[in-house]
Amino acid sequence: MIKLERKRKSDSWIYKEDAPLTHEQFDRILAGDVGFMEHSEHQLCREFYVEYVSNVLRPRVIVDYEREPWILDAGTVRVTFDMDVRAAVDGFDIFDRTLPTLPVLEPGKLVMEVKFTEFLPQIVRDILPGKAQEITAASKYVLCYDKASYLRGFDYWQEGWNVPSV
Repeated sequence: MIKLERKRKSDSWIYKEDAPLTHEQFDRILAGDVGFMEHSEHQLCREFYVEYVSNVLRPRVIVDYEREPWILDAGTVRVTFDMDVRAAVDGFDIFDRTLPTLPVLEPGKLVMEVKFTEFLPQIVRDILPGKAQEITAASKYVLCYDKASYLRGFDYWQEGWNVPSV
C-alpha cells in the first residue's frame, strides 16, 4: 500500500497522518500532475495539493531502510530498529530497486525508535541508555537529504521544474 504521509512536530511530540494513494496516483505526482488531489475525499491530499502548487514542492530524496519492529502490549509500546538507512540517488521512483543508494549512518549504527500511547513501562525504561531517557528526535529524512545534497548544485531546484498553473 502506498500512503501520502505528513508528520508534524509539536513541542516534543510528533503527530502523523496519512492518506492512501494508488500506484497510478503516485506516478502522476512524480510526473507533476497533482490536479486530481484538489478535490480528493482526503483532507491531507487537498492540503498537499495547495502546498505543492503554492510552494512549488518537488521530490527531494528517497529514504530507504530495513526495519525490525517489536511490540509490547503493556502501555501500547512499539520499539523499532531501523538499520541500513540509506538515501536513494538518481531518481525518485520508490519502486525502482536498481536506484543506487548511499549509506547515511556509520557502520554498526542504527536508529532505535520507541513509541508509546499510554505509558512507557519500566522494563523498557530500564533497557534504554541513560541519555536516551529524554525525548529526542532523529529524522531519517534529514539524514538522507543531507547525505544526498552533494549531488545538487546551487541551481538544483530549477532543473526540469514545470510549475502547474492553477
